[in-house]
Amino acid sequence: MKHLIPTLWRDEEAQDVAEYSVMMAVILAIIVGTIHLIGGNANNIFSAVASTIPQ
Repeated sequence: MKHLIPTLWRDEEAQDVAEYSVMMAVILAIIVGTIHLIGGNANNIFSAVASTIPQ
């Protein structure tokens, strides 16, 4: 175990994977937040349109 941690610390590929993971998490958070905001607004718009259509 003592040899594994220094090896991983020096391994640049592991750092690249960690950086890509953080970037992917940030991008996914932005996408989920955007979909959440658009979803709420779309629901309000569809409800307004549905209430104006005569039955």
